[in-house]
Amino acid sequence: MDIPPVEKQTGIDLYCTSVEGLGGRLRQEVDDFVVKEISNRDEGDSGKHLVIELSKSNWDMHHLVRDMSRKLGISQKRISFAGTKDKRARTTQKISIYDIGEKEMENFHMKDVEINVIGRSDRSVELGDLYGNEFVITIRDIDQKPEELNSHLTTIGEEIKSYGGVPNFFGIQRFGAIRPVTHLVGEHILRGDFEKAALTYIAKSFPDEPDEVREVRDMVWEDRDFVEGLKLYPLRLRYERAMMHYLVENPGDYRGCFGVLSRNISRLFVHAYQSYVFNRIVCRRIEKGLPLNEAVPGDIVCFKNKEGLPDVTRTQQVTGENVDGMNNLIRRKRAFVTAPLIGYDTEMASDEPGIIESNIFSETGLSVNDFKVADMPDMASKGLRREILLHCEPSFQVAEDELNPGKSKATLDFTLPKGSYATTVLREYMKVEPLKMS
Repeated sequence: MDIPPVEKQTGIDLYCTSVEGLGGRLRQEVDDFVVKEISNRDEGDSGKHLVIELSKSNWDMHHLVRDMSRKLGISQKRISFAGTKDKRARTTQKISIYDIGEKEMENFHMKDVEINVIGRSDRSVELGDLYGNEFVITIRDIDQKPEELNSHLTTIGEEIKSYGGVPNFFGIQRFGAIRPVTHLVGEHILRGDFEKAALTYIAKSFPDEPDEVREVRDMVWEDRDFVEGLKLYPLRLRYERAMMHYLVENPGDYRGCFGVLSRNISRLFVHAYQSYVFNRIVCRRIEKGLPLNEAVPGDIVCFKNKEGLPDVTRTQQVTGENVDGMNNLIRRKRAFVTAPLIGYDTEMASDEPGIIESNIFSETGLSVNDFKVADMPDMASKGLRREILLHCEPSFQVAEDELNPGKSKATLDFTLPKGSYATTVLREYMKVEPLKMS
């Protein structure tokens, strides 16, 4: 089965399942993609932070926080959350607001937003409070009868189960679904080429963009005419516009133009490049016939934490002497095989897994010291390990598709740990262009 070219650009060049995909498409309606956050925190009735269960539909989280802060007359910094969640989806999660009372929220209303005050706390809601996410996702427009579809889903599910799950790839969202560019920017930053990094982010076009956007990007890419770019770029491309505005006022300061972006956005670039290399390492491991749900000598495993999730701060090298014991822990889901998100201080495997990691990294032409990003240390990354297998066994329901007569729909229900991508699971079922999953 052919892998979509855009996935190859993100380091993914294989499927772990051999069964033909269902086809179909996601998010025909907002309610086709439902996400509920699983939090590992309990709330009380005192504290400076008001904790709220927030449900939203078709909202970007950062835009929502901006509009909430304006409506409440407070700084955005007083609103905290654990995860951004998908925009075109119905999502439920906890947020906290610092130094605000329940009464101030009684008359709060925003379109497609529901809030439910659930308590108070002495600490804000942060990323570490996120355990995972529950997904209920409907795939529509499938060209099969329900009976055939039911059998097809069962076959794919059985193959995933025998594999132990699916590879824990970084999904297309990490890189940009329509314009997978973040890892390319990160690579240029690591190479110290801030001019190419800035131009790539501002002006590198991709085929799936609207024609008018692609044309203006191509113009800026060729001419570096940022004054004209500011006239023609759509207002929604606010980050590109902010960088061009800086360059108009500070000609040639390509490194400085990244300063107009928030620290969180800036750090995404190097992290995305690490994710790209990680995807390539996992693919190479599969191609070489090494298992994902079993350790071999040279591997580095991590151990589960109190929530049962992989704790990549606790690792151990696998040797010929301890491999049987490690695999016993892996079978009981108390340990997990890992691969590196390579940085300047990443622990690397040895033996055959280490050869794979070293070969992939050597193909980049970078050194680990490049991840210190001497010219912009805020973007530096020590690196870490990440589990390579995503344990997941979705349940499903099949029905006729009321929105697409003559077609069927499948609704999959599954839970993933934080930091994992639903599209990583769905791509094994659908085997379609990523844009049909975005």
